[in-house]
Amino acid sequence: MLRLREISSMELTRAHLDRIEQVEGSVRAFVTVTEDEAMREAEHVDQLRREGAKLGPLAGIPIAIKDVLCTKGIVTTCSSRMLEHFKPPFDATVIKKLRAAHAIMLGKTNMDEFAMGSSTENSAFFPTRNPWDLERVPGGSSGGSAAAVAAGEAMASLGSDTGGSVRQPGALTNTVALKPTYGRVSRFGLIAFASSLDQIGPFTRNAQDAALMMQTISGHDPLDSTAMNETVPDYAAALTGDIKGMRIGVPKEYFVEGIEPGVRASVDAAIKQFEALGAEIGECSLPHTKYGIAAYYIIAPAECSANLARYDGVRYGFSARDTSGDIIAAMSETREQGFGAEVKRRIMLGTYALSSGYYDAYYLKAEKVRTLIKQDFDAAFGRFDALICPTTPGVAFKLGAKTADPYTMYLNDVFTIPANLAGICGVSFPGEFSEGLPVGVQLLGPAFGEPTLLRLVDAFQRVTDYHTRMPEVATKRKSAARKRR
Repeated sequence: MLRLREISSMELTRAHLDRIEQVEGSVRAFVTVTEDEAMREAEHVDQLRREGAKLGPLAGIPIAIKDVLCTKGIVTTCSSRMLEHFKPPFDATVIKKLRAAHAIMLGKTNMDEFAMGSSTENSAFFPTRNPWDLERVPGGSSGGSAAAVAAGEAMASLGSDTGGSVRQPGALTNTVALKPTYGRVSRFGLIAFASSLDQIGPFTRNAQDAALMMQTISGHDPLDSTAMNETVPDYAAALTGDIKGMRIGVPKEYFVEGIEPGVRASVDAAIKQFEALGAEIGECSLPHTKYGIAAYYIIAPAECSANLARYDGVRYGFSARDTSGDIIAAMSETREQGFGAEVKRRIMLGTYALSSGYYDAYYLKAEKVRTLIKQDFDAAFGRFDALICPTTPGVAFKLGAKTADPYTMYLNDVFTIPANLAGICGVSFPGEFSEGLPVGVQLLGPAFGEPTLLRLVDAFQRVTDYHTRMPEVATKRKSAARKRR
């Protein structure tokens, strides 16, 4: 419609800002709405289009950004008091790429503080609500980005996935949520949680849009030493609709007690659909999967304790004013006041795991387990093009239902964490609903296997309509997001 000039970018952007105004008081997906900037960018795109200038692939498309990605001159909070007023002096690489593609940024989305959580209840500001049921969580830590797309507040969004933080909220909100291979997308400008696990990925409503987003954000970056210098394929070209002869493995360790019956039924239905489309289905084993949660909650907190040591009240961010002259006391008070309970919990876990006398017993052993998990995946991908399993054990749970028990909360990521440990790619896509709530089906692929995953999801979506369903969102509460006008 934009290319045919049936609608202008200003009209499309205005429609989304109006939608935000309408439902944001209920959903609370945004920390910051950049209304004036968005309209200026949209006007600029319309002017370029009138002039016949060459436009980027996302020209005029309104997109939301997880508030963990640096945006020049725009508050980037990580949903933490520690960075509540922080304005980065630069854009993250993925933001630069979106700007070069002429995308329109609508604002920054709410999240679990420093990306630590599975429900977006750990935000220092307010919890985000699931558009499908406002009494339930949208997942996390990228819950705001997922909810924004699900509620029609943005056409696509970016999140970050350290242990499932893109795929898990994607599953709970009926969106397509892709975690790229580690190194496929630059992490420069992503505020770090666990540097060997973090990866930036998109939320969209279908595989075609996910391919377009991946085309834009992928690629080598000299500013990120972990960004792989691999040729970026044409993701859209992979969406042929033909999956005859493709091999899909069903890992038996992902189908265990504790999965809700509706989730199991949805995944089983997806397996049958892929088989009907001509894919070959077979069972496989990932025997070290059961150690994934334990290994992750050593490695991720260890890296978090190192990365978050920079928030000391000296250089930038929140600083507790101390007149005693005791620098240690001032730093301690800054961290006590600036960090929330979950962040403090993980810093302490990680510091303990790295401490003298415990490094070999915990961190080194966890890294060895990580290698075993990767070897399991390597063996499986020697036989199969992709693996299929649930994204989460259950549908979205009630707000407050799991906040008192961190371990129960951590188990929401039991099926997503192994992919981060192995550095492979994964995607959650909408399957059959369970009692009126979305269910995510997960496909896992080998390193740089994103085209294969998108091809499978696209084929599935050509014959199903789960991804086209939209929630009816109540419009009661006043928005808590700050606005830049």
